[in-house]
Amino acid sequence: MDVLFHNVRELVELAEKENKLISEIMIEQEMNMTGRSREEIFAQMDRNLVVMEQAVERGLNGVQSVSGLTGGDAVLLQNYIASGKSLSGDLLLDAVSKAVATNEVNAAMGTICATPTAGSAGVVPGTLFAVKNKLNPTREQMINFLFTSGAFGFVVANNAFISGAAGGCQAEVGSAAGMAAAAIVEMAGGTPAQCSEAFAITLKNMLGLVCDPVAGLVEVPCVKRNAMGAANAMVAADMALAGITSRIPCDEVIGAMFRIGQTMHPSLKETARGGLAATPTGKALAAKIFGSAVEVD
Repeated sequence: MDVLFHNVRELVELAEKENKLISEIMIEQEMNMTGRSREEIFAQMDRNLVVMEQAVERGLNGVQSVSGLTGGDAVLLQNYIASGKSLSGDLLLDAVSKAVATNEVNAAMGTICATPTAGSAGVVPGTLFAVKNKLNPTREQMINFLFTSGAFGFVVANNAFISGAAGGCQAEVGSAAGMAAAAIVEMAGGTPAQCSEAFAITLKNMLGLVCDPVAGLVEVPCVKRNAMGAANAMVAADMALAGITSRIPCDEVIGAMFRIGQTMHPSLKETARGGLAATPTGKALAAKIFGSAVEVD
């Protein structure tokens, strides 16, 4: 198995040396690691994109989770955008609404594409299908968006963690937001180095984010964290494209996230025993859903 890059520094240096996009480097990495052809790898990612499209569409039509904790917020956001009264800007809110739509589908037991996990599945497609309306990419460029995000996800998964149980929500939504920011930059014509800066800016502003699902369900606050992750990614991408850099290198930000996750108390890592899950309302919701009191630390 020939691994072309292990960290972001190597990824960017390789892309610059060979004058290739990060997405292309990731495709080559997949070919080397799996022995599959470019066509096979591209076709698989195209299928992932289809799943994302369908999830966004379903969520924007309105869904409701079995627990009743989540559902319908993506529709509310689209209605608000249509009202012309939005303060954050239509593109930003469109990304937020589509991120929410995806996670509402996940909560409603629908099919989504984990990016990098189910709990953080909204950020990458949410931003992709929002910037699609701005940048008018080809289908190939949309698939490349997923390869670029995957390249950064690969680095995080192999140098830190991507699960809330291991590192808190910083490892899930934080990683997803960074992945999305990097991919947005490439699609907008930014350099590999700017992709790296966007990831770093995004993740360092989500460090320490805990995983505290109310009632142990991937709904509250998970759906809204995907919303804010999408917004974070959009802003960080703009900052990087403007020429702003992270004073802390990308790989060091990932390393910091790893160390923070290691020191995070177990109650804040997907156990539903701390944070928002331990609030009076959080405990009451858990008792209502499961019919009994839920003990927390």
